[in-house]
Amino acid sequence: MGIDISWARNELAHFLGLTELYRKPDPPGVVSFSSRLSNRGSQADIAASAHVVEQILDRVLPGWRTEVDKSKNGEVNRWVQHREAAQRADAALLRDAEVRSRLGDDAPQLSAGSMHPWVWDGARALWGSGHLREAVTAAARKVNAEAQNKIGRRDVGETKLFQRVFSLDAPKADQPRLRLLEDDGSDTFRSVHRGAMAFAEGCYAAIRDPNSHEDGLPELPEHEALEQLAAFSLLARWVHAATVLTV
Repeated sequence: MGIDISWARNELAHFLGLTELYRKPDPPGVVSFSSRLSNRGSQADIAASAHVVEQILDRVLPGWRTEVDKSKNGEVNRWVQHREAAQRADAALLRDAEVRSRLGDDAPQLSAGSMHPWVWDGARALWGSGHLREAVTAAARKVNAEAQNKIGRRDVGETKLFQRVFSLDAPKADQPRLRLLEDDGSDTFRSVHRGAMAFAEGCYAAIRDPNSHEDGLPELPEHEALEQLAAFSLLARWVHAATVLTV
């Protein structure tokens, strides 16, 4: 999963301790028949812990906000959904390595949190709410915007933008280039930039465009959405590391 499991489990345990439900004892001489339950911790402490726990849940159980029942939040306690999600996440963290090893599936796994910040920052909110296809689209927009910022142009974007910045032509006054390697006249230099141009075109033509413009498409499976994010993450790393070449 690419996270510190011991730390994450400690944070989850702390949150579960704070949100444990109990019935406050009646004051001396008073008998109450209320079934109202309270949390062990103060709401301020719970909120502070929840800020960290929600980020752990987004990593371990990306769909928890929609997949874990929240109907009892209003009936029982506002933290019921968080508690169930935290319990599931703790079990997942505890057993993940063992289960994958026992089932013969201990190959490396993709982690959205380890992708380029442009991609995960763009996708995080929508991913957490279960809108995976829209999350990929948001990541694509973020990479496009950062590439525009890097070369100082807003008049061209996406496929045309990357066709121009990775072009092998010399830069012009209004058309800077991005260089992944120094131009030594080699076939490697030419193939790297032709490949980067083609890769970027594929990302936007085959991933971003259908996700944005085709109505009625089913939601992406999580593994496929992660693969699409990974494609944009690689493109983001190339753009981030590239040197801007101007006249």
